[in-house]
Amino acid sequence: MKQLYETYASELAYKVFAYDGENGLFTVGLLPFNNNVFDVVVGDPSSRKTGMSRSPGGDGSPGPSDKKRMKRAVYAKRFKVEIASTARIPMSSIAQVLRGGQESENSQEAIRVLDIILRQHSARHFNVVLVVYRDLSTTMVVRPGAVIDFLLFNQNIKDPYRIDWVKVCQLVPLQRYKKSLSTMQRSKLVEGSRQKPLDRMSSLSRALRDNNYDSEPMLRECGISISREFMQVEGRVLQAPQRFIQPIKVKTWGAVNFSARCNVKDLVRRLIQAGNMKGIKMEDCTADVIEERHQMKWEPPARRVEAMFQQIKSSFKQQKPGFLLCVLPEKNCDIYGLWKRECLAEHGIVTQCVVPPANIKDQNLTNVLLKINAKLGGLNSLLKNETTHVIPLVSNAQTIIFGMDVSHGSPGSNVPSVAAVVSSLGWPLVSKYRASVRTQAPRLESIDNLFKQVGDDDQGLIKDSLIDFLNNSKGQTPEQIIIFRDGVSEGQFNMVLNDELTKIIEQHFGGKWFPTFTVIVAQKNHHTRFFLPNERNRNEVNNVQPGTVVDKGICHPRNYDFYMCAHAGMIGTTRPTHYYVLHDDIGFSPDDLQELVHNLSYVYQRSTTAISVVAPIYYAHLAAAQVAKFTRLDDMSETLSSHATQAAPAPVPELPRLHPNVASSMFFC
Repeated sequence: MKQLYETYASELAYKVFAYDGENGLFTVGLLPFNNNVFDVVVGDPSSRKTGMSRSPGGDGSPGPSDKKRMKRAVYAKRFKVEIASTARIPMSSIAQVLRGGQESENSQEAIRVLDIILRQHSARHFNVVLVVYRDLSTTMVVRPGAVIDFLLFNQNIKDPYRIDWVKVCQLVPLQRYKKSLSTMQRSKLVEGSRQKPLDRMSSLSRALRDNNYDSEPMLRECGISISREFMQVEGRVLQAPQRFIQPIKVKTWGAVNFSARCNVKDLVRRLIQAGNMKGIKMEDCTADVIEERHQMKWEPPARRVEAMFQQIKSSFKQQKPGFLLCVLPEKNCDIYGLWKRECLAEHGIVTQCVVPPANIKDQNLTNVLLKINAKLGGLNSLLKNETTHVIPLVSNAQTIIFGMDVSHGSPGSNVPSVAAVVSSLGWPLVSKYRASVRTQAPRLESIDNLFKQVGDDDQGLIKDSLIDFLNNSKGQTPEQIIIFRDGVSEGQFNMVLNDELTKIIEQHFGGKWFPTFTVIVAQKNHHTRFFLPNERNRNEVNNVQPGTVVDKGICHPRNYDFYMCAHAGMIGTTRPTHYYVLHDDIGFSPDDLQELVHNLSYVYQRSTTAISVVAPIYYAHLAAAQVAKFTRLDDMSETLSSHATQAAPAPVPELPRLHPNVASSMFFC
């Protein structure tokens, strides 16, 4: 697109444009044509053999043994670029919304265009890592330069002799990096994002200065300027709720060891001791530790899991174990998904997998105990507000709380997406949940299995939740339904209301049953940060306190939204969660709804403190991730590709269903 402008600037009336990386190109004002096709030549046809900037020869040329593999530079390529006028987007619609006007498709599209302009401008000026740039909007672009630099960095090597000699190429600038990052790239990105508040604030100030947004011609022509000063906003801090623990007793359980270098009997002994100190009574099972047979260590994972269950059946002849501790040799082990599937789908046995560190600390044992207690029906965080029935509106009427999310495969892959719905159990409690998980078409964000008719049976995601709720509330139907939805942008809000909510109401409610609904979207993928000035030192800033809520100044002028930092920022700069209330028949006041959201950030059973987002949404993430590992989604991807036709897409293979014994448990903790 850069070459397009350089070649045909006069034909484009010298109008600069913003390109979204796909099929959208935006200009301020009309182009002098409605439709035109341009012949764009990329590359220098006269280029000959050239050396590399970093080569074994040391002087810009390849070493002697590599000259034979040297290839002529790529010849020029021709592209046909068609530009057709499709729509006009009034940027003034943003100002109308800010003045209190009604939000429209124009205003949403105008904000999207503004975001594209800012991303493109930032990508030209701001870089963080060597090969992958991260701009202020976290758009990933490939760093321009020699291809050999790209290969050396991404393969984490320094010696060019260790890679095959490649064609002498240059990576052109502003290429979006759409594929999934490698483990090393991901770790560097995370490491770079863990800035303390003062460092973060300083880097943002430098970026605002260095990017020089006032020089962006498209922003100037749109009448938009970017302030270099941070905005002052008001907030308040909610008090943490009181919490209790509800421990369980672990009976008839055992431990298995898949050839991990660990003294499992000693691990079991220490786990029992730590449990007793926390009120979690675990019967002594050191006699029931099952070691994998040595000859099985080199067998395929499926065969190892099958053989282990044969050993389990021999050891537990009288009664099937209710819980199994599984010791794995390493993280991301191929055994994990197959073991979980065998336990949860085939046998209905709750299980906890561990990869013990070399030095097992008390905190390691505590973390494992929290998961075991929750999976077997106990509660590590039971709110006093639940037991005393003082949660506004929720404690007054039968209420079910849903958390919904869709997880997708890595960018560019064709693996099925995984939708998960978790729901609360045992009203008036809001601490205990169950989950249903289904596959759906790749990259589909709308949850299409909320209702799924198979013969006379509904096999959708909602039905089992309602049945479990009825069973736990003596047959009383919910009068209020609260839905927390994750993973959708502002442009998909109508999809949540018109597709998902409508489907739930039409298929599951009606007749004599008319519950009221509240629908809330939670967003973490945004770029808003809060900094709290240090009262004693004006040159320092801190993270905001846990429980901080901001609902003024930076929120929508008409719709109801707010930011909440429920958790403590222990590492880096706290990222608040942005909550949008799309629909509210229940009639929460802002204070009551914020209090509910705050409470739900404390009922995450794997933690003793608040988390950054309400627990039902986090549970949906966990459930989708765990059940997805029951099978290889990559194999499903191949099935989809081989059966798809132009007439109709291939049916999406289904995931195994949970055994009835564990279907209502918090197996995902």
